[in-house]
Amino acid sequence: MDILNLFGLETDLFIGQILNFLIVFFLLKFFLYKPVMAMLDERNRIIRQGLEDAEKAKKTLNEADKKKNEILRAAKTDADKILENTKNTAQILKDKSVEDAKKQSSVIVDEAKKQALEEFERTSRKIGKMSVDISHKIVSKVLSEIFTEQEKSAILSKAVEKIEKTDYDEETN
Repeated sequence: MDILNLFGLETDLFIGQILNFLIVFFLLKFFLYKPVMAMLDERNRIIRQGLEDAEKAKKTLNEADKKKNEILRAAKTDADKILENTKNTAQILKDKSVEDAKKQSSVIVDEAKKQALEEFERTSRKIGKMSVDISHKIVSKVLSEIFTEQEKSAILSKAVEKIEKTDYDEETN
């Protein structure tokens, strides 16, 4: 013990310091260390939970991204089908419109031909009547100088009947 005294170490004081250290140590262990460790354990648990949640969120995000891509692909496919159907429908409508226009033009042409034929026939009848009237006047004038009124009437009526009969026969042929 002399060596300890030589260094200035007093045993009573040293034992008191050891007792103080042990008391402080046990007090800190029970009142400070356990709550701090519990707090650190809780923090570690929260951090682990946060990492697990982040991993789950990442997986969910990847799945959502895959689902979004699938939906976009399906939507593009549907849009392409709709566009193709629209093009086909437009082509069908165009073809139908062209066909309807051709039919209408054919009907218009046929109607115009029919009207032209009717006009031609009306004009032919008018010309025929006019030629009968002119012929009647010419024959009447010529005959008035040669024949009597009674002979002239008989000849004119026969000539008119013949002309009218000829015109009627030509129209029926």
